[in-house]
Amino acid sequence: MDPLDIVSHLHKIKPVYQPVISAIKHDVAGYEVLGRFYYENEWRSLGEFFQDTEVPEEFKVEVDQHLLHLALSDMLSHHKKGYLFINRNAKQLMINNGEDLLETLLLFEQKGFAMNRVVIEVTEHDFDEEFEELSHLLLYYKTFGIQVAIDHVGAKSSNIDRIRQLEPHILKIDTKSIRTHNSEGFQDIMYSLSMLAQRIGAALLFENIEEDFQLHFAWKHGGRYYQGFYLAKPSFELLSKDDLSLNLTSKVAAYIEREKSLIENRLTLVTSWEHKVKGILSKWEGPKKVDSFIDWVTDQFDNESFRMFVCNSDGQQVSSNFRKRKESWELEPHKKGSNWAFRPYFLENVMQMKISNKGMLSDIYSDIETKHMIRTFSYPLTDQHFLFIDLQYSFMYDHECLLI
Repeated sequence: MDPLDIVSHLHKIKPVYQPVISAIKHDVAGYEVLGRFYYENEWRSLGEFFQDTEVPEEFKVEVDQHLLHLALSDMLSHHKKGYLFINRNAKQLMINNGEDLLETLLLFEQKGFAMNRVVIEVTEHDFDEEFEELSHLLLYYKTFGIQVAIDHVGAKSSNIDRIRQLEPHILKIDTKSIRTHNSEGFQDIMYSLSMLAQRIGAALLFENIEEDFQLHFAWKHGGRYYQGFYLAKPSFELLSKDDLSLNLTSKVAAYIEREKSLIENRLTLVTSWEHKVKGILSKWEGPKKVDSFIDWVTDQFDNESFRMFVCNSDGQQVSSNFRKRKESWELEPHKKGSNWAFRPYFLENVMQMKISNKGMLSDIYSDIETKHMIRTFSYPLTDQHFLFIDLQYSFMYDHECLLI
């Protein structure tokens, strides 16, 4: 399709709307506006037109403004509530200092379309050039109530500081990354993005959801909004909840039941480990005979663990390391005297065990020595001494509840 032909025939351009679904209400929370052009007896996507770097930005702005007028008019005439997501790149926004877009939105605000229902999407790639000018413009838009979403978040970790500076309302995450990234690596990315979203008060929107496992991933990782063909394809109509491809409420109910079952199984394991330790507490004769006590513990946790030791309440290791190699346990006396209080949450967890007198199971983390993903079960032997039992990955792999 020739770009000039597209700009010269705006009457052949129509918006299509891809619903954005709320994780809270399981209803349509808004629509992302996309463009179609009638060419050779079919409606074709304008994606290539907008992504082509050879097409003048003025052409793209003209087409986008036309789509925006139609979309805002559709929303008002059909009395549709919710957000309207519009895509703009940095170069388009900077033309005429962004006044064209603002004038259109102010015009429709007078007709009843509130500014805080508009979400401007910019990609993280736009931060690479002219960030200061772009951020000033977006911050200016925010003063009118316009919301800002950052698309393709996580593509460049170097932009985290810029995202924090802008404080967008929404971070969009492409679920295609679940396929293309190493699963453990992507988990780390998601953890960082979740923490960032919490710090700046942004909602997470997961897009390109095409299969059930992607929807489950989005739900499990705190997605407030969902978008993708699995839920609804782009349509010339402003779809409602009844038009969605699946019943999200029943899907989420199934996720909840599965999650509750896994949590119950995990808590059952922790309870059984507490009983094991309590059953041999009579063998504890103080820190001077700590290695003899751990000999008893290895018998109880031979299937679950590959390493265990005892620390005092200041984080200093008072025992040797007991390390399982092949089928036997070996002592590593040189580990005695190591201090682990520098580890995040170590002292907090120790104090919680001291007060509650109950065992604790850590989150999943990568062990520095083995590079495997593990968990640690810890238990208070006294109010000053604490047992740490590192679970081996093979045991966790056989118990799904320990892998989440």
